[in-house]
Amino acid sequence: MHIVVCIKQVPDSAQIRVHPVTNTIMRQGVPAIINPYDLASLEEALRLKDKLGGRVTVLCMGPPQAESALRKALSFGADEAILVTDRAFAGSDTLATSFALASAITQIQKDMPVDIVFTGKQTIDGDTAQVGPGIAKRLGLQLLTYVSKIDGVDLDKGEIVVQRRAEGGAQVLRTRLPCLITTIEGINDIRFATMPNMFRAARYALKTWDAKTAGVEDLTKVGLKGSPTIVSKVFAPQTKAQKAELIDSEGRKPRDLALTLVTKLFTRHPKLRDEINSRAL
Repeated sequence: MHIVVCIKQVPDSAQIRVHPVTNTIMRQGVPAIINPYDLASLEEALRLKDKLGGRVTVLCMGPPQAESALRKALSFGADEAILVTDRAFAGSDTLATSFALASAITQIQKDMPVDIVFTGKQTIDGDTAQVGPGIAKRLGLQLLTYVSKIDGVDLDKGEIVVQRRAEGGAQVLRTRLPCLITTIEGINDIRFATMPNMFRAARYALKTWDAKTAGVEDLTKVGLKGSPTIVSKVFAPQTKAQKAELIDSEGRKPRDLALTLVTKLFTRHPKLRDEINSRAL
């Protein structure tokens, strides 16, 4: 069995700030980490490898600095790591990113067929949840999103059974391989790196692919040229200094409290009554 795990190196969102004048994200001094959802995917891939055998390849598209994320993944137990990096990829949105990663996975399959592709459900710096489904669509893979548990994999039948988070509960899905799985938070906890794997990760001859090596022949589909998404503005939410108003409810009937609340709302927001009336008509 061959599993490919797509990871991304992202800035730690807890330490990101927005410049008060330029309204741009200030990345200076912000540590880079592996996207937490991708770590959950990596752990699931490693658990399947422990149980069924096979090979785990970690794939990352990013700048040369993303090498540290790949070596971290190797220290957890991944077998191979590939960094797809090229100036042509700069400014790629989710559409262009999924195209580049799908092209790289196609190249990987020339060496060994891929049974499962793992991605996190989304990245903490983008929160779009579009790259995983985009890869699946381009490669014609069965898509299993928001997976909360893998119940089993039958390699003889070429099938997988998973639980998927759904509104009000969970769905149990059975589908054929190959497939692409996006994992949610809380599905597992990443294991600790072992000393032998840490030494192997430090010595590993990391594979670095440019656009041509990754199989990207049409450069108009990557980078800014292949990215129709336009970010018009970035801003930090304004904190509200106004304190909550407490209404004394002791000895008052629910109807009286409701009338008091509605009266205060209409007084504070004069246009609210007209908006409610217009929608009711």
